Amino acid sequence: MADDQKKTRRLGAYLAFVDESGFLLIPTVRRTWAPRGKTPLLYHSYRRDRISTIAALTVSPSRRRLGVYVQFHRKNITGVEVISFLRGLFRHLPRQVVMIWDGGSIHTRRIVQDYVRRRGARLHVYRFPAYAPELNPAEQVWTNGKRSLSNGTPKDDDELAGCVRAAIRKVARSQRLLRGCVHKSGLFF
Repeated sequence: MADDQKKTRRLGAYLAFVDESGFLLIPTVRRTWAPRGKTPLLYHSYRRDRISTIAALTVSPSRRRLGVYVQFHRKNITGVEVISFLRGLFRHLPRQVVMIWDGGSIHTRRIVQDYVRRRGARLHVYRFPAYAPELNPAEQVWTNGKRSLSNGTPKDDDELAGCVRAAIRKVARSQRLLRGCVHKSGLFF
């Protein structure tokens, strides 16, 4: 492992924190302001439609630029979607990639492990410790996105998809917010 780290430092590699999340059609309720005596009400249909997402918060080799690469799905994410996401990520990142993700069951599927193995020296994969989501800066991307969607009542999954895209785009375009995601994780940056 020490040889891999030395080689990665010398060549300059992207650091990618990968995570998955789901956004439900049922609204997330948060405290809000309202005129005295006027309790805010949220009207929504009780449908469990969802948008599943997978994203990587990336740090450039020079640590000057942060980015977010994301894919949206209308069904639960499986190993096939993880591989599709990784292929797209590699098209955008020209150098080696050091990827850190959790120990989720979709990451340990045989097809995902075979794909990672075939990437060879270009991909180095590490896992976060078990039960430590607070260490993953990508979790903060979801937190920021869900915060901006709270108390919203999209009517269907198409409207929900548009809201989720807009919320994640807002986070992805702000270097200040992305640096805050890394800082909140407590990782040295």
